[in-house]
Amino acid sequence: MTMSMLNLQKYFPSLPFYLILCLWPLHLMAREVTIPIGVVLDLNSPIGSMANSCIWMAHHDFYKQHPRFQTRLDLRTRNSGGDTVKAAYAAFDLITKEKVKAIIGPQKSEQARHVINLGRELGIPIISFSATSPSLSPAHTPIFIRMAQNDSSQVKAIAAIVEAYGWREVVLIYENTEYGNGLVPHLIDALDAVDTKVPYRSVIDPIFEESHILEELENLKENSTRIFIVHMTGEHGSRFFSAVEKAGMMSEGYGWIVTEGLSVELDPSALERMDNMQGVLGVRTIVRNNEKLDDFKKRWKTLSFMENNIKYHAYRTHTITLFGLWAYDTVWALAMAVENATNYGKQSASLVNAILATKFQGLSGYVDLKGGQLESSVVEVFNVIGHKERIIGYWSPKRGLFQDDQEKQKVRQPVWPGYTMDQPPKLRFGVPVRKGFTEFVKVETIFNTTKVSGFVVDVFLEVLKALPFSVSYEFVPLENYGALAGPIANNKSMKFDAGVGDITIVYDRTNYLNFTLPYLESVVSMVVSMKHDEKRNMWVFLKPLSWGLWLTTGAALVLIGFVVWFLEHRSNNTAFRGTPKQQLGIVFWFSFSTLVFAHRERLVSNWSRGLLIIWIFVVLIITQSYTASLTSMLTIESLQPEFIDIKEIKRNNYFVGYQNQSFVKTILINELGFNESQLKAYNTPEEYHEALSKGTNNGGVAAIFDESPYINVFLSKYDTGYATVGPFYKTNGLAFAFPPQSPLVPYFSRALLNVIEDKDKFEGIKNKYFSTRIVSKDQSTSILDSQGLTVNSFAGQRPRARIGKESD
Repeated sequence: MTMSMLNLQKYFPSLPFYLILCLWPLHLMAREVTIPIGVVLDLNSPIGSMANSCIWMAHHDFYKQHPRFQTRLDLRTRNSGGDTVKAAYAAFDLITKEKVKAIIGPQKSEQARHVINLGRELGIPIISFSATSPSLSPAHTPIFIRMAQNDSSQVKAIAAIVEAYGWREVVLIYENTEYGNGLVPHLIDALDAVDTKVPYRSVIDPIFEESHILEELENLKENSTRIFIVHMTGEHGSRFFSAVEKAGMMSEGYGWIVTEGLSVELDPSALERMDNMQGVLGVRTIVRNNEKLDDFKKRWKTLSFMENNIKYHAYRTHTITLFGLWAYDTVWALAMAVENATNYGKQSASLVNAILATKFQGLSGYVDLKGGQLESSVVEVFNVIGHKERIIGYWSPKRGLFQDDQEKQKVRQPVWPGYTMDQPPKLRFGVPVRKGFTEFVKVETIFNTTKVSGFVVDVFLEVLKALPFSVSYEFVPLENYGALAGPIANNKSMKFDAGVGDITIVYDRTNYLNFTLPYLESVVSMVVSMKHDEKRNMWVFLKPLSWGLWLTTGAALVLIGFVVWFLEHRSNNTAFRGTPKQQLGIVFWFSFSTLVFAHRERLVSNWSRGLLIIWIFVVLIITQSYTASLTSMLTIESLQPEFIDIKEIKRNNYFVGYQNQSFVKTILINELGFNESQLKAYNTPEEYHEALSKGTNNGGVAAIFDESPYINVFLSKYDTGYATVGPFYKTNGLAFAFPPQSPLVPYFSRALLNVIEDKDKFEGIKNKYFSTRIVSKDQSTSILDSQGLTVNSFAGQRPRARIGKESD
């Protein structure tokens, strides 16, 4: 034996070295520790079969790159079949019989909850790459590790999208599972933070047949909200959107956002699914492409067509998803952890700590399981167009919504359902079709195109510009103006989002309408004809001056006469001498003759001359003022309101008019006590004029009752022959009307206030449609009620008199 060995060494001196080199790998293999790891997946589902292939590829790739590791994962897979009980049983079997040290899976959050409880009792770590429900918390269950992001990490991105488009109401649609229910509270909180309401939540049970889903969609169509957020898995989401397409809700005016659970499973190769989701927006954790990822995708795509354990999956999807990448990274993290862990066979905490401490650059991105799960990263916002997904923006916790090219817009213009660029929902604004008073709202049809104009419309358009968000809208003409409030309140029949018209705020309407701030003030007054009354002219010549001024003027006349007589009498002026009766007559004659500048007596005293000059100046002013005031009174005095008291009208059962389809009819009956038989409805200022001109005995009316804005328009056209009496009823003004609980009201009110406070803009709109003449009360009454010219009206003459006297 020794001779043979010596001979071999003689001829092969390096033989021992080669023997050691060949046997060393066997020695290392003999020292490897095999760690049994359980894998619980639904191999009958696309996600499960894809994840299974990714797990085995990760196992192969890892140990190919790390051949010297002393530990090796021994993967033992069980098929849960998508059943919660089977998933729990498979986990129990793996733990008790296979003695696994950790379990990868299961897929669904509901299954994961039961398996986590089992792992907690038996001290086995549970690592899931797809149980993303926030209701499962690694913080509360340390043995649970989520190799994925918590679903709640996407809610702020969704809320940011909702805020960017100015949506104030959205409907949540989610599946009735642990996965579906877990996100809802977090999503509602995020939407509430951006002042968006969730008026309705639709819960879709996974066992529902398509007929049940279609029935629920029909109920959703009856609501006014047209923006929906869908939180479902790919399996249920695909079936749901097929029903949405059949219900006709994947059309213009609707908006759909899908959460990450459905977004990550969108597959361009699944053409039918993409066809049912045209125009949908989605959010998804961004995965940066790199050389390693591109190589993996090529190998996985080749493998997916092979006859192996993913045969079922081969015809379901040809695209790797984020769940597959997370499954791949799970194996790498676990393989690194068992290599670095101590006492992993006896204490689960050691393995858990080793997993949490693992950090590396995985296929899905940088893996850092701080807090027991992947931290939030950048989210991409995409838009389904054709058979592709177009990235329209990104979201991150630090920057919010943004674009790579740093444009001002937070997201690019998407294509919405119905292949339109108009942002949903397309708000429907009801506009009254008026026969008269078209200065407020005018609806014209020109070549089958509806044109809407008028003061109210112009103000509303300025309000839309002042909103903090853009809206897509259309004006819908409404023939029945009086029922404008009804369709808004009864939204199921007319589906109006607002009433854009001269709608008066009254208490009864607040029961079924929500109003903005008023843009015009309004009171209910009465318009009557003016009549000629010659009898009242008998003493009108006394009214231009007040009684105080008459007495003061008379006293001044006598005083001036005596002062002049006294001065001239001392100067031996023969014109002011004679008997006492003659001198007294001269005093009064001279005084009153100065009123008409007819005095003939020659004055010789400079004092009396100076006094007379001042007095003549005062008389001139008084006579001119008297003449002007008397002329005005003679004009008005002969024209008097035919009626100034509604009691007279009611007592004589005279007819009165009101604007057709106006709430004023209710005021006349309930508040002012008129019988309905006394009321006549009119539509235009021309009809008002004709009815008042005829009078109550000739088929017309004694008075017209209407709101001040319409009375002003009427009087601006017929400014003579009519007067206003009142007001008799105070309203809260004219405003825009919205359905009850509409979230748009605060925004429109603030925008309206902004427009009104811009005086130049608002007054410019008013002057465009209305005359600058504003009639707010009965003009004739204001003149007749005047006390005439008083002594104070000529107070400025007293200083002149003193100055004149001192100068002499």
